[in-house]
This record gives sequence, C-alpha cells and structure tokens, in this order.
Amino acid sequence: MTDHHKTNIMTLTRYVLEQQRTHPDATGDLTIAINSVQVGCKFVESCVRKARLINLVGLAGNTNVQGEDQKKLDVLSNEMFVNALMASGKFSFMVSEEVDEIVAVPEELRGKYCITFDPLDGSSNIDAGVNVGTIFGIWKLPSGPSATVDEILVPGSEIVAGGYCMYGSSCNLVLTFGNNCVEGFTLDPALGEFILTHPNIRIPPRGKIYSVNEGNSAYWDDATKAYFDSLKFPSPESGKKPYSARYIGSMVADVHRTLLYGGIFAYPSDRKSRSGKLRILYESFPMAFITEQAGGKATTGVQRVLDLVPKHIHDRCPIFLGGTDDIADVEAAFANNTNWLNETQK
Repeated sequence: MTDHHKTNIMTLTRYVLEQQRTHPDATGDLTIAINSVQVGCKFVESCVRKARLINLVGLAGNTNVQGEDQKKLDVLSNEMFVNALMASGKFSFMVSEEVDEIVAVPEELRGKYCITFDPLDGSSNIDAGVNVGTIFGIWKLPSGPSATVDEILVPGSEIVAGGYCMYGSSCNLVLTFGNNCVEGFTLDPALGEFILTHPNIRIPPRGKIYSVNEGNSAYWDDATKAYFDSLKFPSPESGKKPYSARYIGSMVADVHRTLLYGGIFAYPSDRKSRSGKLRILYESFPMAFITEQAGGKATTGVQRVLDLVPKHIHDRCPIFLGGTDDIADVEAAFANNTNWLNETQK
C-alpha cells in the first residue's frame, strides 16, 4: 500500500491556501501576492543555477542607489520581480534595493499591499558560487489602492508577511505570516513546486556560533567589542565555551544557518557607518520579523529593530539577531559599555 505521508505533499501553494481558509474574512489577495513572489523566486533560482553558462555573471555596468556595482543578475532579478509582482494586481507600491525611487504600480493594477524586497542579496558572491538569496516583506496599506507613499514609512511591527529564498545547493524558501509560525520549503525541480521540509522553525535560545564581519572590528564601538570578546574569550568562572565563527557574507545564508542552528548574526554600526549598513525596509525588517516569529529577537543594540520608523526608503540600521539568551547578552553589553548608538562614544 502506498505510504500516505509520502504522497500527501504540502506544497507552498497548498500551505498558503490552507492558511487562507483559517481566516474566514480573507479575500485571497495575500494568497495571490505570495504566489507572484514564488514565481519570481523560481525564475531567479533558474538563472542563478545556469548563470555561468548563459553569461549572467559579471557587472552590468551600472551602480544602484547604494553606490554598489550592479551585477547582470541583479538587474535581471529586479526586472523579473517587478513584472511578476505588478502583474498580480495586489500591490500599489514596491521598494527594491536596485531602484532609487518607489516603484508605483499603474492605477489599473493597484492592490492593497506594498512589498519591499532585495531581489538578489549577496550578489557580489555570485561569481564564486556562494549562496545568494531574495528577501521580501509585505505590508497592508491602510488606504488600499488609493494609498499614498507616506504609508510605506511605518514601523516594522506592521509587517503582515516576510520571507526569504536562498539559492544554493538547494533552493529554500522561508516564510511567515506571524502567529509565531515560520515554515521552510525546498524547491523540488522535478515538480517545480516548493515542498514543506522545515515545519515550524524555532531558533534555540542560545547557540554556539557567531556570524559577523570581523574585518570591521577595528572600527567597532566598545559595546560591540565587549560583546564579541565575551563570545571568543569567556571567563573561566562562567563555565562557557568559546563560540565558533561562521561568516559567509551573504545575509540570507548567514541568517538561515542562525535560524536552524542558533547563535547570533550581526552587522553592527561602526566608525565608518554609524547608522549601520543593512537597509531597514527590505533587509532588516523582514529578517527581524522572521527571527521573532521563530522565537528569537532582533535588536540594534539599544532598540528592537521592528520598532524603528525609517525616514527614507533606503535608510539603514545596525542589527543583531538570534536566540533570546544571546540577544539578552547583546543588550547587556550595550547597556554597560559606551557605543555609537546612544552617543556615549565619540
């Protein structure tokens, strides 16, 4: 007899539809919105896998709003997502890392949501075959299709869905709608569908791994130095063992490992970038939302990330995310040492 558990496959499409059925007042708009996101992810995954073969590696000859050189895949991924999301008819505005201004959807295609996304995070690693990914967050616009751009600059706590898709040895899409539930899906190339493989992801309260670019340590403030020193050189009386260092340099890959294994991922402020480096709307907010829904926390060091209110669509912030016990140690380090954020360090 056929094993029911092997044939009763939970695809991403089925999962989103089942979530919709648990909300009798749901219109199906968010379901269609998520479907357009997964179409974009499948397209980008296909391009990443054959990038070298079809000459999609290398620079496109442009820079984005961050002043970073755009890769050919950056441009292609952005265009694919913009087109797929716009065609869904469920978004009024889009904010992309690769576009200087807000992308306003034509009036006849406008919906009640706004989406922010980094179409290809970590693309500087693409030529070396390192994992890259897409990050996205979705907000409901209070005024619906008649919303104005002012409704985009809101606290991260108002996010209704967040996720990322990682392109590497496998293609993994992690998604949350809140309710303390984070689900992980893996793309089955034979079916062309994302299959639930990591149900109910929970981040351990304390881990054994820290992930940070220590090449910037010479520019860190005292609080950041004190915290990472405590991980590398724990006092004998604490009974703790030193943490292991793991840093890929692609936020999606580093956060994915942190969610599954625990520990801490950080991109702190430093003397060169006192406001931090990661963009609030399409990197920090979605990842902070995912981390919190998985049972962890995300902080700048002195403030919950999801309480921030950006003033510009490309604003940045520092971030520490991980298990609750690890983040408590971060907050204690910032409370007891001088730092750039509360201007106690000059």
